[in-house]
Amino acid sequence: HDISLSLVSGDRVALIGANGAGKTTLLRVMAGIYQPIVGQVAIRGRISPMFDIGLGIDSDLSGYDNIQIRGRVLGLSDQEIEDRLPEIAEFTGLGDYLQMPVRIYSAGMLLRLTFAIATCFKPEILLMDEWIVAGDAQFIEKAQRRIDSFVNDASVLVLASHDLEICRRFCNKGLWLDRGQIVRYGDIGEVIKAYQTRTLEAPFEA
Repeated sequence: HDISLSLVSGDRVALIGANGAGKTTLLRVMAGIYQPIVGQVAIRGRISPMFDIGLGIDSDLSGYDNIQIRGRVLGLSDQEIEDRLPEIAEFTGLGDYLQMPVRIYSAGMLLRLTFAIATCFKPEILLMDEWIVAGDAQFIEKAQRRIDSFVNDASVLVLASHDLEICRRFCNKGLWLDRGQIVRYGDIGEVIKAYQTRTLEAPFEA
């Protein structure tokens, strides 16, 4: 409700708030999945939304086959996928597992595969939901380096997460939402401090 803001190149924005605050809904509006009932959303740049790690994944096919399928879902041409295949395979760290059916993959392995594919090109706008924190510490560090490279190349990151330390680590701005409205927007440290203070004073009740 009454959301009004502009994101520019170099912004890494954390969406902060309790369950039901509107974080995922706002991400989906930004991605064009939901259309706003009132107002407009103006997007200038290529978007890479990462909400569902299973999107475009066929569990009966191999990792390599799924790289082809998911690459097409992301709008890449066959040649673009072929050109990026070695780099994607290397980034996953899955080795011979890429020749095996995805159904035998653990959640962490599937995360590595889908993240590597979704970030095989440098999107101008990267939209991410909570699931990124499911990776192990080594993977999160690797993912952060890649995201940092996106931002250095004039990209925008919007990350929705309940993990405030992940928000602080990945982002330079915070957008605190409550019941679909903006409570505070600005420096990530200041927004987190205000959010934690409010939470301590009036704990969220489901």
